Amino acid sequence: MTKRRIACLQIDIQFGNVKANLQAVANHFKQLDSEVDTVVLPEFWPMGYSLDSLDEIASYDVLTPIKTLAKQYNVDVIAGSVPTGREGKFYNSLPVITREGEVTFWYDKVHLFRLMDEEKFLVEGKDNGVFTLQGVKSAAVICYDIRFPEWIKTQMLEDVDVLYVVAEWPEQRLDHWRALLVARAIENQVYVVACNRVGCDPNNTFAGHSMVIDPWGQIISEADNQTGILTAAIDLAEVKRIRREIPIYEDRRPDLYRLKDE
Repeated sequence: MTKRRIACLQIDIQFGNVKANLQAVANHFKQLDSEVDTVVLPEFWPMGYSLDSLDEIASYDVLTPIKTLAKQYNVDVIAGSVPTGREGKFYNSLPVITREGEVTFWYDKVHLFRLMDEEKFLVEGKDNGVFTLQGVKSAAVICYDIRFPEWIKTQMLEDVDVLYVVAEWPEQRLDHWRALLVARAIENQVYVVACNRVGCDPNNTFAGHSMVIDPWGQIISEADNQTGILTAAIDLAEVKRIRREIPIYEDRRPDLYRLKDE
């Protein structure tokens, strides 16, 4: 089957309150359309940017409840991002959970956002974020990563059909969010599924406007700045059709694309 139905859970993340955020996610799952195939959560949904509490929060088992929800509702879950601790270091990590309740993939955020002090608390990832979910070649990035088209193009060269973006994108840069996501869809001829949070933390107000964009750059569905569920249907056959119509991957000149700092 080439058709999928996606749901982005646009939640108001309670700063540092893992229990409340787990409950909010569970409440949103109860409202899912029965035909949904894939659920997407926002960045750092367990606690927001409560980075001073990483040591404590990373010790919570936040994924077991999500695995249970995946099995209960028979959906795959792009589980936003969660703080993970490994060898005394912390990462902003995106887990992919199948409808059988198995974590099949992790992506660690590659580009850390200095305006929110990520580099003071977290370590940059190194893996490329490409995975296969239900037979569909997919990729994932986290928030600030979308400002680096060369990084996303590296993923897309592996014949990716869907790019998942999870974020805590601030309201004051909403125009950038919309423009960058549409650009990433057009230049890569890929579906973009982007889940952002809403609400506030002590330092920021967040934009919402989760979006699903087709490979032509048309916005299929877009949320507002309120809590809720954004759903959209995608047809993966469109990716191949559009790539045949304008064969940009065949016309690339990578021999000329070397960056000055390489």
